[in-house]
Amino acid sequence: MEEVAAAPTRVLDVLYCDNCGLPPEYCEFGTSVPECKAWLKVTKPELYDQLYADEAAAAAEKIAALEIADGEGAAGAASAEGEGSSSAAAPAPAAQKPQKPSKKQAASAPLSSMLATTLQPPKKVVLTTIERTKRKRVTVIAGLEKFDVDLKKAAKQFATKFACGASVTKNPQGQDEIVVQGEFADDIFELILQTWPSIGEDSVEFGETKTKK
Repeated sequence: MEEVAAAPTRVLDVLYCDNCGLPPEYCEFGTSVPECKAWLKVTKPELYDQLYADEAAAAAEKIAALEIADGEGAAGAASAEGEGSSSAAAPAPAAQKPQKPSKKQAASAPLSSMLATTLQPPKKVVLTTIERTKRKRVTVIAGLEKFDVDLKKAAKQFATKFACGASVTKNPQGQDEIVVQGEFADDIFELILQTWPSIGEDSVEFGETKTKK
């Protein structure tokens, strides 16, 4: 009987932050964002520039707009003071109409909302195999909720499909994930693509196999 070669396992080398334990694209959802940024800037400066280049440019533009506004205000105050000292008997000038904000100042107003939209990381589903004691392994699925998937229903579907235990738990970062008893990363990958068409193949990643200490 001819043996059928097993399909090669898709393994991607995923970088995890030393501070929060998440991939750098998800650090902003953790509780130590400044520390995560500092770590990434030293460890992977090219990835740091890629993730936070828009944030730095927007911040620089906001600073430039504020400097322009401060310069205009200081020049106006100096001019008014000079006119008052040269002619003490001159009548007080009429109150000036408030100036309309410049385009740069108006653009900097919704800066926080713009940054939130620009820096939002791509949605990803990460499948990670964790080896526990006595060679027992579990498969962890994280990120399904980003695609509006009901995690409890998905866990029940995995349990039925693979005839094993599956439950929704919280990871150390307080985020919900599905833990399936057994090593089913490749099978779960195929099942996700078949069950939820909104999740593309490029949106599913295989995390590095871990050993639970």
